[in-house]
Amino acid sequence: MLINVVEEAKKIQAELISWRRELHQFPEVGLELPETAAYVSKKLTELGIEHKTGIGVSGIVGLIRGKEEGKTIAIRADMDGLAIKEETGLPFASQNGNMHACGHDAHTSMLLGVAKILNENKDKLKGNIKLLFQAAEEGPGGAKPMIDDGAMENPRVDAVIGLHIGTIFKEIGPGVVGVAYGNLMACLDRFDIKVIGKGCHGAMPDTGIDPIVMAAQVVNALQTIVSREIKPTEPAVVTIGEIHGGRSYNIIPDAVDIVGTARATSQDVREKIASRMEEIVASVTKAMRGSYEFNYTFGYPPLVNDAGFTKGFVETAKKIVGEEKIFEITKPTMGGEDMAFFLEKVPGTFFFLGGGNESKGIVTPHHNSKFDVDEDVFWIGTALLAQGAVDWLEKNS
Repeated sequence: MLINVVEEAKKIQAELISWRRELHQFPEVGLELPETAAYVSKKLTELGIEHKTGIGVSGIVGLIRGKEEGKTIAIRADMDGLAIKEETGLPFASQNGNMHACGHDAHTSMLLGVAKILNENKDKLKGNIKLLFQAAEEGPGGAKPMIDDGAMENPRVDAVIGLHIGTIFKEIGPGVVGVAYGNLMACLDRFDIKVIGKGCHGAMPDTGIDPIVMAAQVVNALQTIVSREIKPTEPAVVTIGEIHGGRSYNIIPDAVDIVGTARATSQDVREKIASRMEEIVASVTKAMRGSYEFNYTFGYPPLVNDAGFTKGFVETAKKIVGEEKIFEITKPTMGGEDMAFFLEKVPGTFFFLGGGNESKGIVTPHHNSKFDVDEDVFWIGTALLAQGAVDWLEKNS
């Protein structure tokens, strides 16, 4: 492909920053992103890129057709924000009570940059580029609804690539590219347990069945799944985040609700955790004369990169940032990402771009009211995505 992607990305750096700052001012949450989707659609229309809106509620699928027939690679960016009141003090800070506290405004901006560069050079492309602008990564999940709505078809997607900016991995400095050749992120599952007893006066516990004592035993027993039943070298987490039960200091309630999350980087471990959790809850409550209700929600699957695709992407990244700025992630994060749904369908890679910068005071972690990113690295993200897609098409079409 006769195009200098680095040069083209640097040319539009000011636009990337401008788009991000505009998007930053009206973050929306969940699947319904009317303003954000309208903004992206307007930009794609201005660029002359064919696209469909309302895919998986608010998702947008753009298509750039190359001059030569070939395969199709998708590039994905999430668009949603979080229900957090912003406290950054930035001149373009959100005023609507929500916040782009995870960098999705930057992701969207960088993909718009990819769209601009590749559409202006589509006569040099071999194959097709699909642009996936997705809602609800922060929940309830927008990737699967897009897939169910046909985002990966017509033309059928053969590979996929995406990125995440920020400071999730402290080792990844500004402009550094973090890659993994396999498991990178955990599943994101939820469990809801109701421990059912029989209420009575607190002074006469023998006349009831105490669900609070049962719940305490359940909580302790669930922790033995990871500590005693999962291989120590397999990453796994069982975290209880909510316990609700009782309304009076001297009354034993009828039931206690327990809510939490389970994480694993492999499907086998994930399924074992779900199975053992219910067995433990059933056994403990039965032994203590109570009963239970149990619901395990399989959310985002583990995110697993394709090793072959990632190897090719690393060669691409060397062209953009140099070998010294490529960091191999060997220990996955237990955070979840619904990019995993796309990677279940086709080979691809999800990489991290260092967006923190200690010298600029940009060190606040994600999902924090003072979170920010280093805008100077935006052109790098755009160049990596664009060059990565082009290189894959050249080798595979």
